[in-house]
Amino acid sequence: MLQIIQSPSKYIQGPNALQKIGCYGKLLADHYLVIADKVVMNIAKDIIENSLKTESVQSHFELFNGECSKNEIHRLGDVLKANNCRGVIGVGGGKALDTAKAVAYYNKVPVLIVPTIASNDAPTSALSVIYTEKGEFEEYLMYPTNPDMVFMDTIIVAKAPVRLFVAGMGDALSTYFEGRACSMSRAKTMAGGQSTLAAMGLAKLCYETLLEEGYKAKLAVENGVSTSAVERIIEANTYLSGIGFESSGLAAAHAIHNGFTVLEECHHMYHGEKVAFGTLTQLVLENASEEELETVLDFCDRLGLPITLAQIGVKEGDGFTEKKIMEVAKASCAEGETIHNMPFKVTPERVYAAILTADALGKAWRA
Repeated sequence: MLQIIQSPSKYIQGPNALQKIGCYGKLLADHYLVIADKVVMNIAKDIIENSLKTESVQSHFELFNGECSKNEIHRLGDVLKANNCRGVIGVGGGKALDTAKAVAYYNKVPVLIVPTIASNDAPTSALSVIYTEKGEFEEYLMYPTNPDMVFMDTIIVAKAPVRLFVAGMGDALSTYFEGRACSMSRAKTMAGGQSTLAAMGLAKLCYETLLEEGYKAKLAVENGVSTSAVERIIEANTYLSGIGFESSGLAAAHAIHNGFTVLEECHHMYHGEKVAFGTLTQLVLENASEEELETVLDFCDRLGLPITLAQIGVKEGDGFTEKKIMEVAKASCAEGETIHNMPFKVTPERVYAAILTADALGKAWRA
């Protein structure tokens, strides 16, 4: 099997980076469909519109309805064609960005990605996570290329809710551990081949950066400011984790996240929050060392990432049953799930046991 690494053509990060979108965007198209939800549109529309106008680039702004579903992708594709747009700019969080990538792919136009939060590693990747209208995981949509450009305006990101910023660290936390598992099993990565030294190097750097800078960055974002620690965590959450997961592979942590999407009581949790608990569960599956488990438990607890079932919405006094956790375990082990990239056979029964053990570890740590 070939070793493959892939990335966006251009990654642009820094204060006021969004003001340069017209300068770079004009190189790829002269008329863009700009997709964002209502809140994000209020934050970014004027900046994007002015930057595009300065470079004589046309634009049409359209509200995103909130779910990266097939219906929403088709609706926005119709809007693009009706307005003769020749490029897509996606602005906002993971679902808006994934939707923008899908619209661009189906209509064969370039796509510029503008995260307003550093809540996950979706921006740089050549895939979208497709959900049902009810918010349940449906499938991964894979693309032949990564986004053309990614703009990370660190002033905007630093003013986003701190919970979203921390959730991004929860998502990035899994990158090294999932990549390590895929490297051991020689599994095919999201890039279509085996992991490379470069990908694993970025994945490890991502983990080390989280441990070194994460708590400092959280404190800065709580005060709405960007510091060197914030800049480094934005890069870790977005670029290091994005290249790392895509080119070194996904394993149990993300599959367990997907399993938890079947429980309605977990729908209020952010992607990275569920991935953080999935990472702890993966480490239990691997029988990781006590030192490694304690490092992850301490990191999550200090930042406010969930380490118990109750923290992700599954409470013992509120319909907690063995059947409910087994449903999660079975969904995690569905055919085609990334949990089968682990370097040993994984069954629903093993996942069930690991989830309950991870919960027990989290309870003991917090006691």
